[in-house]
Amino acid sequence: MRHRGELIDLHKPSAVLCLGLAVGRSEITPERIAINLDDARIPDNAGNQPKEQKIIADGADGYFSTLPIEQMVASMKAAGIPASISLSAGTFVCNHIFYVLQDYLKDSPIKSGFMHVPLMDEQRREYPTLPTMPIRQMVAGVEIALNVLRVETT
Repeated sequence: MRHRGELIDLHKPSAVLCLGLAVGRSEITPERIAINLDDARIPDNAGNQPKEQKIIADGADGYFSTLPIEQMVASMKAAGIPASISLSAGTFVCNHIFYVLQDYLKDSPIKSGFMHVPLMDEQRREYPTLPTMPIRQMVAGVEIALNVLRVETT
């Protein structure tokens, strides 16, 4: 089993951008804050459903993204891609990943954070009342965010 930062230690990136799905959102949303709380309203894929548990017992209450999220959003919007900053990644799997990442890199020069994407258009049948986005638009948005990071970290 790999430890939480093994791939970061191996590849030594200048930035780490994690992605997750946010059902119900209509925009690509870089997250501003990761909080030290697991509080799942539904079980995850392994059946775990933590309630009001700290992710790291003696960890900080929260961590801010170290990514240039304002510039990422502005660049996506300039390209016609719906985007906005989200204040919270929630208290489920995505927030857990974001928090553990930020804790691991808290004393590192590596820029890091988390970004949510909406449902794909192909998921409309399963979620007929929720917003979706074309996958090509999502990919373009992620590429723009990565290009902003490339410029910021070189």
